[in-house]
Amino acid sequence: MIADAKIVVEGRALTQDYHVSGGMFAASKTVQAVKGVDFAVEKGKTLAIVGESGSGKSTLARIIALIDPPSGGVLKVDGQEVNISRKRLTPAMRSKVQMVFQNPYGSLNPRQKVGDVLMEPLLINTAIPAAERRERAEAMLAKVGLAPEHFNRYPHMFSGGQRQRIAIARALMLNPALLVLDEPVSALDLSVQAQVLNLLADLQDEFNLTYVFISHDLSVVRYIADDVLVLSKGVAVEQGSREALFADPQHPYTKQLFAATPVTDVAAIRARVMRKQLARAEA
Repeated sequence: MIADAKIVVEGRALTQDYHVSGGMFAASKTVQAVKGVDFAVEKGKTLAIVGESGSGKSTLARIIALIDPPSGGVLKVDGQEVNISRKRLTPAMRSKVQMVFQNPYGSLNPRQKVGDVLMEPLLINTAIPAAERRERAEAMLAKVGLAPEHFNRYPHMFSGGQRQRIAIARALMLNPALLVLDEPVSALDLSVQAQVLNLLADLQDEFNLTYVFISHDLSVVRYIADDVLVLSKGVAVEQGSREALFADPQHPYTKQLFAATPVTDVAAIRARVMRKQLARAEA
């Protein structure tokens, strides 16, 4: 059992039910998208949640990110039980958990300049003066590998990888304890995926961040995760350390999932990217 003091986010018997209308001649029914899932994530670690489309992983991500309330079970953040259906989130709790979505362009307001995108969380949740908001936003741009001149540009002026860097920067503006990343690199080219994964690893080391990482790409999971939770039809069929699951998966569904997934050598791609960056720096 992980010591409570080290746990950033914990779920116990989490469920999510959706009530579906049956139409004129059929009875309504209840669909269970998440069925009694347990997990706990230590500070500074990454839990990857994997499964096929429809497995419930994005539904679980929205519960963890405090976007949707669970139908049942208990969710704790920093040891404090949180249920947004019963009690409105405080700014302090909201700042602890942030989410990065799959589509970086869809998650950014196309009418807002990048600087305004980054300063908005501070404007809404803090009383920080305008000059300090700008200073923090410019510093965060640098942290994610962008330049000061990008401050006054619009999202459509950036590549997909750059937009995802902006989305990550926005998520970090409130100094969260937990980032929920829902397929954050699946829409990017392989070389760009490696760059963004490298950035996430560096940010985690620098800020001691905790990640819940949703993915269907097992190569990415093998590269970034400390622990893995495998979902099938809303049920956590297997979970454990990355090394244990990839070396010897126990559940038939996990074996099937691993066998059916193409392998991409993310580490090799990252190494090539780093060599190119080093060559450009030396030129």
